[in-house]
Amino acid sequence: MKAGIVGLPNVGKSTLFNCLSNAKAQSANFPFCTIEPNIGVVNVPDARLQKLEELVDPERVLPATVEIVDIAGLVKGASKGEGLGNQFLGNIRETDAILHVLRCFDNDNIVHVDGSVDPIRDKETIDMELQLKDLETVDKKLEKVKRASRTGNKDAQKEEAVLLAIKNGLEAGTSVRAIEIEEESRSEFVKPLQFITDKPVMYVCNVDEDAAVSGNAYVEKVKETVAAENAEVIFLAVGTEADITELETYDERQMFLEDLGLEEPGSAKLIRGAYKLLDLETYFTAGVKEVRAWTIPVGATAPQAAGVIHTDFEKGFIRAEVIAYDDYVALGSEAKVKEAGKMRVEGKEYVVKDGDVMHFRFNV
Repeated sequence: MKAGIVGLPNVGKSTLFNCLSNAKAQSANFPFCTIEPNIGVVNVPDARLQKLEELVDPERVLPATVEIVDIAGLVKGASKGEGLGNQFLGNIRETDAILHVLRCFDNDNIVHVDGSVDPIRDKETIDMELQLKDLETVDKKLEKVKRASRTGNKDAQKEEAVLLAIKNGLEAGTSVRAIEIEEESRSEFVKPLQFITDKPVMYVCNVDEDAAVSGNAYVEKVKETVAAENAEVIFLAVGTEADITELETYDERQMFLEDLGLEEPGSAKLIRGAYKLLDLETYFTAGVKEVRAWTIPVGATAPQAAGVIHTDFEKGFIRAEVIAYDDYVALGSEAKVKEAGKMRVEGKEYVVKDGDVMHFRFNV
């Protein structure tokens, strides 16, 4: 599962990517310095993992991860191939969620591709290009469906109605994710077409250091504009985050954050947000060899969760021994959890809850 960082050139995408991953993407004050998409595997900050480490004292600790992709800056006309348009649109189609970076700071030394700072205009520029690409997709599909619809095919007629609603919405400047379509039709007719503007989105407002704690007027405008989209908005000072990552020690980083009035780096909030955006959650395994966070889709069953460790675990699944994270922490060890009768044995139908501490029994 991958989240793609998108935005106009020079809004801070590559600098943000560098903050999030150990990969050092080129970051320069000119458009298209990111040509091939950079991919970083980023650890998901989780205080629960640190608590389990304290209780278990394992040989190693492995956090959950999420893939972040830094995609080339998009410009007007991308849907017609302008700039790196076709490449950009191909790369973004391969991601599962979008982190849309908007420039929400003034700085005369950093050029803006459109000559002035206006995050709403920038958002609309990218939205329009993505919507135009989705219009191509819906028009192609409509050609085929209309032929079947004319023969009296009821399913085709139902699909045609849904596709026409999408076409009308896109032509009116509405992204697919914000068009009202009943869930069954969305699942049957919309999801298979993988519309770019149907992907979940988080708007990342890149502010200056003075606005790192409370945001600014630009951020408020963005929140107002996207209120109907059911999208999350966060703000962080990307340049300041870059300075924090350059510091050598944890203590130095904490002192810097305290001086700014922040409890944690904004990048940590963003990574957790991306994880949630991708509809992912975490379960844990905890033993003396390792304490580890495992990534699963929300709604995964116990066998599916076991399969993340190894496919044999899913094939030969017998049962799962499950401890709620809060019970593990309250009682302090697996042995004490068992004594208190708080360990549950769950079967194939069990839907894993975020934070479950699990041990699987299987036979292949």
